[in-house]
Amino acid sequence: MTINRNIDDFTASYIECALWSSVDAEGDPLNEYHDIDGIAEPCFARMCADCAKFQTENRLMLAMSGLDAGQQGHDFWLTRNHHGAGFWDRKLGQIGDILTAAAHSFGECGLYIGDDWKIHCE
Repeated sequence: MTINRNIDDFTASYIECALWSSVDAEGDPLNEYHDIDGIAEPCFARMCADCAKFQTENRLMLAMSGLDAGQQGHDFWLTRNHHGAGFWDRKLGQIGDILTAAAHSFGECGLYIGDDWKIHCE
């Protein structure tokens, strides 16, 4: 089964951020040697599902944030994984606090290269 890789801007930015902020066993950013096509289908499906769910559950707060979809997807990845930037760092006040709590509720998601040389989610 092939997954359709046509995705919205939020999800595309989320995946782009995931690839550049994650590293392989040698410490190289995943986006140095991999792109969206290198993501294993189950991981890709999980990423898309998480993005869709986050957007649906937080539609109003995302709209009120004033951030474009690309910034929102980027911040979802960073915030859920407790990086040094994200929704909380945008000076959005209560909106940022709500989006941060919502992102944290998804738990962390790590990426790794499997034996098949595809990117998988932990």
